[in-house]
Amino acid sequence: LDVLEACGAIAVIPPKRNRLVQRAYDKELYKARHLIENFFSKIKQFRAIATRYDKLSRNFLAGVHLASACVLLN
Repeated sequence: LDVLEACGAIAVIPPKRNRLVQRAYDKELYKARHLIENFFSKIKQFRAIATRYDKLSRNFLAGVHLASACVLLN
């Protein structure tokens, strides 16, 4: 934990409610992290994205863009 703090890492995930020593965390940063994690879970529903069938990175990126557009339009 000290090594992470020395690198400048900050806690984003809130501690459990029953923890004796509550650590501080950034609530706004946690909300943004939560949105990003939910977005990645929705994108991974597309099989080509989850398994990365494309060999070329440009084709994979095009698939990610297409899947992102489909998710955002729903």
